[in-house]
Amino acid sequence: MTVSVELWQLITLLLAFFGFVAGGAKLLVAEFERRLDQKFSSMETSIQNLTDRDQQADSQLRDLERDLRRLQIDMPVNYVRREDYVRGQSVIEAKLDALYNKLENVMLKGVSRDY
Repeated sequence: MTVSVELWQLITLLLAFFGFVAGGAKLLVAEFERRLDQKFSSMETSIQNLTDRDQQADSQLRDLERDLRRLQIDMPVNYVRREDYVRGQSVIEAKLDALYNKLENVMLKGVSRDY
């Protein structure tokens, strides 16, 4: 069994084969480009989300700093330090002790006059 192929048939087969290979390569390149476009668009979306989160974090940080400054301003007005409270209590106790001593002296003088 012999197969005879003429030159024009061989050229046509080779052109068809190379056309098929070229078409497959073109589809493969188009698929690669589509995938790359998807990846780049998802990366752009991720970058945009990160930028939005960064702006939200900056806003929250500014709010926190503002609240902290407000607390630092209000702190001396609304709160008493422990040392100040102890000093105030010491003054009150000293005055009460002095008053007690005066009352005791008055009571002793009053008792000594009765005899």
